[in-house]
Amino acid sequence: MSNSVHSRWMKLALNEAMKAYDKKEIPIGAIVVKENRIIGRGYNQRESLNDPTAHAEIIALTSAANTLENWRLNDCILYVTKEPCPMCAGAIMNARISHIYFGMYDEEAGCCGSLYQLCRDPRFNHQSVVQGGIMEADCISLIKSFFYEQRSKK
Repeated sequence: MSNSVHSRWMKLALNEAMKAYDKKEIPIGAIVVKENRIIGRGYNQRESLNDPTAHAEIIALTSAANTLENWRLNDCILYVTKEPCPMCAGAIMNARISHIYFGMYDEEAGCCGSLYQLCRDPRFNHQSVVQGGIMEADCISLIKSFFYEQRSKK
């Protein structure tokens, strides 16, 4: 797939991240795509749901599984604005996502290349193709703006 195709999908993941931003949640957004259509969407909702698992990826995976009426998300692609954490990387592998495209790298908790590469580990029964840095500057800018705004209120 071309970079313009990835950018088109990542812009939609960024739209999800903006929903989180508007609700004072850390702005991370995700979409799941199958056969060139969105089947799942999610944005970070940990604060509003008081749920440590309410990450954008988890919500998007659940939405996609509900759409397909199947937890196996074979041949599905995940776009997410920030590199998945260990919990999300595990859920992505369990869902059998074929490709993961993310925006910004996460040197503190990223498990798709930064700290670990769980999604490509051949010891697991499923691996995903992973590519980071899709619209990275836009994804970083949104997170930085959010934290700048939050800190300036204190």
